[in-house]
Amino acid sequence: MQIVETSNEGLKRAYTVTITATDIAARIEGEVKKIAPQVRMPGFRPGKVPTNLVRKLHGPSLHQEALQTTIRAALDQLVADHALRPATQPAVSLGEGYEEGKDAELTISLEVLPVIETPSTEGLKLEKLVVPVSDAEVDEAVARIGANQKNFADAGEDAVAKDGDQLIIDFVGKLDGEPFEGGSAEDAPLELGSARFIPGFEEQLVGVKAGEEKTITVTFPEDYPAEQLKGKAATFDITVKQVKVPGEFVANDDFAKQLGLEGIDQLRGLIRGQLEQETAGLTRTQMKRQLLDVLAAGHDFPVPDSMVDAEFEQIWQQLTHEASHEENPEEALKEIEAEKDDYRRIAERRVRLGLLLSEIGQANGVVVTAQEMEMLIRQAAQQYREQDRQRFVEYIRSEPLAAAQLRAPLYEDKVVDFLFDKAEVAEREVTRDELQAAIEADENGEAPAKAEGEEAAAPKKKATRKKAAAEETPAGEAGEATEEAAPKKKATRKKAAAAEEPAAE
Repeated sequence: MQIVETSNEGLKRAYTVTITATDIAARIEGEVKKIAPQVRMPGFRPGKVPTNLVRKLHGPSLHQEALQTTIRAALDQLVADHALRPATQPAVSLGEGYEEGKDAELTISLEVLPVIETPSTEGLKLEKLVVPVSDAEVDEAVARIGANQKNFADAGEDAVAKDGDQLIIDFVGKLDGEPFEGGSAEDAPLELGSARFIPGFEEQLVGVKAGEEKTITVTFPEDYPAEQLKGKAATFDITVKQVKVPGEFVANDDFAKQLGLEGIDQLRGLIRGQLEQETAGLTRTQMKRQLLDVLAAGHDFPVPDSMVDAEFEQIWQQLTHEASHEENPEEALKEIEAEKDDYRRIAERRVRLGLLLSEIGQANGVVVTAQEMEMLIRQAAQQYREQDRQRFVEYIRSEPLAAAQLRAPLYEDKVVDFLFDKAEVAEREVTRDELQAAIEADENGEAPAKAEGEEAAAPKKKATRKKAAAEETPAGEAGEATEEAAPKKKATRKKAAAAEEPAAE
């Protein structure tokens, strides 16, 4: 086999590889000897069919298999002999006019990964913004739960119903004097002022007493789900059976037991833990963005166009899918189209950061263990129907690329945690609003550390600087934190989140 390098520009390589007809013939002969013992033909004992007959019977398929096997072997040898690290699957083409018995000339083109000097993990400084959870926040959260668990007590026979009270009623709805299907109920609870019934229904019952009978007239909205009722005027004959007033909420053991807990202390502990987990997620997001900004600012090297193309395509598909579901799809698509170059730069940044994190992880022995990978596979399989889960597990185990895509977010998080442990971290207590403001500042391109060209990836023009939603993030935490930290107009909060995340492994 003869290998000739025909192009070497940047990260792109091209080669011609000549495989002699003798090598291919030898491979075919090997295939013939391999299958001959299994061939059955009339007049011959099993395994005794002459090889020339085997070759005649299976010649075309044997030649095709041998050629493909030889090409794969040639590609492996090319990579090994030239110490190549392909960025993506090499493109291989067989020269025109090839036929059996002749030399095969291959054209192989590929991009290689850049040689990256292992980033130093020394001298890294980060600020950790910590939000302590106060007793007042816990109290407010308990009160919110209590507000959703309203209880009502009987107000007595002479009580006059007002907004906020609950009525227990029987009613019969009629169209043109005749009851209609689904328009009647008994012992129905109705909280006045809740706007749960059609407009005008609750308002006409303010001032009623227990035992009172009343007929009201209402008009169903034009967009009412039942077609036969849209826009129709109807009467309701109502019997008020009871008037109830809201009970006073008390955060005590009895209330907690209604929720299935042992007591109020357990409820408060659970709420505090949840609030601490939420703020810890925001804190991690803010620290991770600092870290990625520092890495991006300190490293500028060429990245394979093929990897950038793939990353951009992933971002673009998500954006266009999302834009197609906006209230004004044409306007949304036009807006992202105007910023296509920005998203291309974001894709390049993500690829570069992904390569950096991979290099740091490999240099420092960061791995996803077999047990962790098994857990990832099992968790991912849960999204499928029970009868399909085993097939998914087998697919992941047999496809290295699929396994790498599943492993990538966890690997990235482990490398980030490794760098957090190495960094000199200064903690500063802030309020939740201050932490969210810091995250928004990063989104808006106001972070102090920026890579060269970062302004283009996160332009300061307010209408365009957050345009790619957190859905583009390979790991969920940053996306979720962004969603909470910037609950503004949907069309303005997306781009920075995409820029902050490295590409998948």
